[in-house]
Amino acid sequence: MVAADRKTPTFWIGLITSSIPLGFFCLFIYLLPEVVAGHVYHVTVNWIPSLGIQLTLVIDGLSLLFALVISCVGFFVGLYAAAYLGDHPQAGRFYFYLHGFMLAMLGLILMDNLMALFVFWELTTLFSYLLIGFEHESDVARTNARQALLVTGTGGLALLIGVLLIGIVSDTYALTNLSLHAGLIQQHPLYIAILIPVFLGVFTKSAQFPFHFWLPNAMSAPTPISAFLHSATMVKAGIYLLARLHPILGGTIPWMGTLVVIGGITALIGSVQALVQTDLKRILAYTTVMALGILTMFLGGKTTPALTAAMTFFLVHSLYKSSLFLVVGIIDHQTGTRQLADIGGLFKPLPITAFAAAAAALSMAGFPLFFGFIGKEILYKGALTEDMFPGFATTAAVLSNAMMTAVAGIITIRTFLGPLRKTPLAPKEAPSAMWMGPVILGCLGIVFGIVPQWVAHWLIEPAVRAFHWTTEDIKLKLYHGINEPLLLSILTLGLGTTLYFVRRPFRQGLEKVFGFLPVKAERFYTFALVAIAWLAKAQTRILQNGSLHRYLVVIIGSAIIGIGLPFLKDLPPFGSFDNFVVGPSESLLVIIIAAAVILVVLAKSRLLAVCGLGVIGAGIAMLFLIFGAPDVALTQLLIETLTVIIVSLVLLRLPRLEKTRNKNYLGKLLNLGIASATGTLITALVLAVNHRDLDRYVTDFFEANSYIAAHGRNIVNVILVDFRSLDTLGEITVVAIAGLAAFALIRAQREE
Repeated sequence: MVAADRKTPTFWIGLITSSIPLGFFCLFIYLLPEVVAGHVYHVTVNWIPSLGIQLTLVIDGLSLLFALVISCVGFFVGLYAAAYLGDHPQAGRFYFYLHGFMLAMLGLILMDNLMALFVFWELTTLFSYLLIGFEHESDVARTNARQALLVTGTGGLALLIGVLLIGIVSDTYALTNLSLHAGLIQQHPLYIAILIPVFLGVFTKSAQFPFHFWLPNAMSAPTPISAFLHSATMVKAGIYLLARLHPILGGTIPWMGTLVVIGGITALIGSVQALVQTDLKRILAYTTVMALGILTMFLGGKTTPALTAAMTFFLVHSLYKSSLFLVVGIIDHQTGTRQLADIGGLFKPLPITAFAAAAAALSMAGFPLFFGFIGKEILYKGALTEDMFPGFATTAAVLSNAMMTAVAGIITIRTFLGPLRKTPLAPKEAPSAMWMGPVILGCLGIVFGIVPQWVAHWLIEPAVRAFHWTTEDIKLKLYHGINEPLLLSILTLGLGTTLYFVRRPFRQGLEKVFGFLPVKAERFYTFALVAIAWLAKAQTRILQNGSLHRYLVVIIGSAIIGIGLPFLKDLPPFGSFDNFVVGPSESLLVIIIAAAVILVVLAKSRLLAVCGLGVIGAGIAMLFLIFGAPDVALTQLLIETLTVIIVSLVLLRLPRLEKTRNKNYLGKLLNLGIASATGTLITALVLAVNHRDLDRYVTDFFEANSYIAAHGRNIVNVILVDFRSLDTLGEITVVAIAGLAAFALIRAQREE
């Protein structure tokens, strides 16, 4: 990698491709006045009309807030990466993944249809896997990418179950229509069954306890990826879904209790773990876990202050965290390390970076005049108004924010002040493309803190009203007077300052506590991987051991269970088959076929058994002929004849049957039971079909169109050659390939 300030071709690629998020940001800014005025944009395209699934894009206050953050941070990350990557040979692949992820995230937040939203949800999982594992030569990167994929992908499958259940209960997947069915869904017996998979999807995506472990491990990705995916976009997908589903599923005791408790626990775990780390990126990763826990906890509420706090803190966190991630990337890029023990006194060589870090860190600490201070006060106001566990919510918020204050001190004071330490690279200020993003994002924390009511009017209020109907005023103020939130803010700053000064013994004590913990969340993931591998080996030994007989038993047995058991509930009474008459010809053929079956079972010669099978096939062909299907009878007869000839030629080269005869009588009884059950099931199905009036819609269609549309009088041939031409071509291709493979094997055998 060349020096970051040299304008390489990859730099210009990054600069040019950054126009994609910039263009989206300008578009969303253009739409902002109308959305603030109450207008909701709808753009609908039919996707799967037969399933009632449409690609409907909805731009309201909530989706627009997320879209502005995603496109704004996406632009600065792309600009930053242009200088950060230097002449990296895989820069083109990086930008494809990065902007592909951004488009997937925009699709997720703009979709009105839950099924379409799920598609983009999974696309974000796929692109995050590719981005986390971008440095694929590294074992650590590959392992962490796989971990993120498995955890979030499993949650995505759970979410799909929840989405399908919502569609079953409400008969719609449109989010704008689902809010009209909120009462029906919440009172339905399947409500809890809906909540559980939805929560699993959200908790895995947004790194909630006990699935929080994957996010810090994902920090093995390059810094621009960490800044984009895990501070402002991907991990916020679960937060967005909770907000969007709030008017549909929220407000109940299970919803509030689960989100408040899980969110509070996650916030405490993340903030405590952040103080233990010594790698700057991992510190920020755990502070992201803390922030996601806070957001989840407040989206569990139903009061206007609580939900306003969630949206405000979302914006606060996105600004300061993306700025801090980019700052840490600059430190790593310009010094060659991001370990706390190796850096210090960087203010002099990196003054602009130090300013950006200070602005973002002070907002994170909730210092007065910064937007983070306003966000913290509204958090405390929301916690005090919670309908469920207000004491727990308030305590979790105060303790978590206090530890974030200490982390802010570590990132700024510990890193940039004091004597300059020797680092692997001689530190110097980064190129403007790298520090521009963190400076602007950090300064927004100052500007928004000075004009909070402007932010409330243009960004927060439209977002809250998009998913929460209320007549209350939604305002943000720098000073509300001396009240409980202000006192809690002062307490937070005091506790945070104390924790900063006692950080070393505090960290040592925490390390000892974590060392004594018998079970950690990540161990469940490791155990699950081992269990899956063991289960795969076990089922392979049982079900895929190379025995054709075993395969047939499993396939036919599964068909009997899957078809037979549901059929038993609708089995017609036997008295309804009294009009079923069997003639002498059919009776004679049945006797011949039954005798042939007995011959096959008792035969001691494979050749004799094959001849018996031929008799069975010929008898069935005669039945087709008696019932007026000569073409099917001819096909059956030809197949049976060829089968007997070919199998007979093969069997001549096999040993006599007596030498390998099976003495397992239990296995024989199993075979007899499966064969009898199969015959009984097929007979019952045929009788049931004849008992009911047939739907002749398809038959009438082919009768009416075979000659007119396909110019053929033989309906069966027309179906195969014209109406199912591609299917028939596929079958012919499969047979031809199998024949060529057999020919190649025979030829290879002869050459040996």
